[in-house]
Amino acid sequence: MENFKLLKIEDSLKNSLEKMKFTKPTPIQAMAIPVALEGKDILGTAQTGTGKTLAFSIPLINKLILDKNAFALVMCPTRELATQVMAAIKSIISDKINIKTALLIGGEAMQKQLRQLSNRSRIIVGTPGRINDHLKRKSLNLSATKYLVLDETDRMLDMGFTPQIELILKFVPKDHQTLLFSATLPQNIVRISERYLNKPERISTGSTSVPIAKIKQETLQVFKENKYDQLVDQFIARKGSILVFVKTKRGADKMVKRLKEEGHSADAIHGDLRQSKRDRVINSFRKGLKRILIATDVAARGLDIPLIQHVINFDLPQVPEDYVHRIGRTARAGTEGSALTFLTPDDRSMWNEISKLIDPNFKPSPRGARGDSRGKKRGKAPYNKKRKFRDEKKFFSKGRPDRSSRDGEKKSFGYKGKSSFGDKSKPSGYGRPDRSSRDGEKKSFGYKGKSSFGDKSKPSGFTNNPKYFGKKPSESLGSSTKKKDFTFKGKKKFKSRSDRPKSFTFKKHSQKRT
Repeated sequence: MENFKLLKIEDSLKNSLEKMKFTKPTPIQAMAIPVALEGKDILGTAQTGTGKTLAFSIPLINKLILDKNAFALVMCPTRELATQVMAAIKSIISDKINIKTALLIGGEAMQKQLRQLSNRSRIIVGTPGRINDHLKRKSLNLSATKYLVLDETDRMLDMGFTPQIELILKFVPKDHQTLLFSATLPQNIVRISERYLNKPERISTGSTSVPIAKIKQETLQVFKENKYDQLVDQFIARKGSILVFVKTKRGADKMVKRLKEEGHSADAIHGDLRQSKRDRVINSFRKGLKRILIATDVAARGLDIPLIQHVINFDLPQVPEDYVHRIGRTARAGTEGSALTFLTPDDRSMWNEISKLIDPNFKPSPRGARGDSRGKKRGKAPYNKKRKFRDEKKFFSKGRPDRSSRDGEKKSFGYKGKSSFGDKSKPSGYGRPDRSSRDGEKKSFGYKGKSSFGDKSKPSGFTNNPKYFGKKPSESLGSSTKKKDFTFKGKKKFKSRSDRPKSFTFKKHSQKRT
């Protein structure tokens, strides 16, 4: 199929496609639409950004035009994707077609959704959580559902929606057509397709794990402490709108706050925002009012903003497949784009997993290579230390003999000879060769000769107190050679109670118990 005009669909739908200037279908559309128009179930996989929304929307609307009593249900993993799918469907529905719709997503007022359902909306688009809420309220009736679409199914299963999806499918009649679309095809999706799809037609275009060829992928080796500065440098160096992916909601808010303080046009989108706030953020970014959008993985799937020219992975995703969906936000609808990924030393293992996914021929560097080189360096370390020690010893003993006389006086540590402070005639070298004689003879700090503190004729030590030199030698610090008996002078001890003074009396209380 080379043109939408060749499709066997209603004229009113053809006219709507012409007004929207949809002429040439994408590969997934050319393969899926004819099969879906025949009423067959589809298990479709395709790269993100290849036009899957229109692939199931055109057969859906055509079926509801032909069958006035039929209903259609489209389930999406996130509010943003559901809103986007609804916008795409509404753009095709003209006034002549006149099919009412209802958007059932969390974060919006329930009363508004109840009013939409009361108007007999035949196209229901929503997230599993809010659809289940309406089923419990009995405000949603799926008994007439003839057309079921599970969009981005792998993402819904990753987010833990499996029990809710199975609960919703119990309310859908068995006689219906199911279209299951996914970016990847893990085993849990294969099991669901075997359980709920009736002889599905397998449709696949290109490799689901290989990014679009028009995306220029780059990596940048950084350290954690320099990541933010490197990011700002990228903002300055690049032109156009930029989508930055971070790991946490808190990290997104902190980064936006800092960027705004520094004068950058930035905003954040994550799961904690109210739906009205999310819509405002996306619309301002889509219109070009904000240049930088900081997002968590909630925006990685299905976010279709043609203006995104650059995607920066500030943090790596938790799942390798999410890397493909992240960078798929750029190079939409045949345009070109670039993707930059920051890599820290801690990201090595995850980046190897991502590289394996997008390139089957990728061979990571062996883990032992880096460790072996380190090991060789460690083996030389003891030898280097000893050699360094010997060199220093030679240097101090031969090369700098006069270091001890730098100040014109000998220092008091480790000298041979008489008292260190009195004798200035004999120079001495470095080292403490007589430290071992400490136990044989009680000397002060390893001196040989007379003790510097035992000479009564000369005062030892240094002082700046002028009164000290007027004292007699006997009054000096070294005057007493006897060891002083340091006893605790406290209260007088009494040998017996009778020796105790009369002031020490105790009053006895002999109050009888009552």
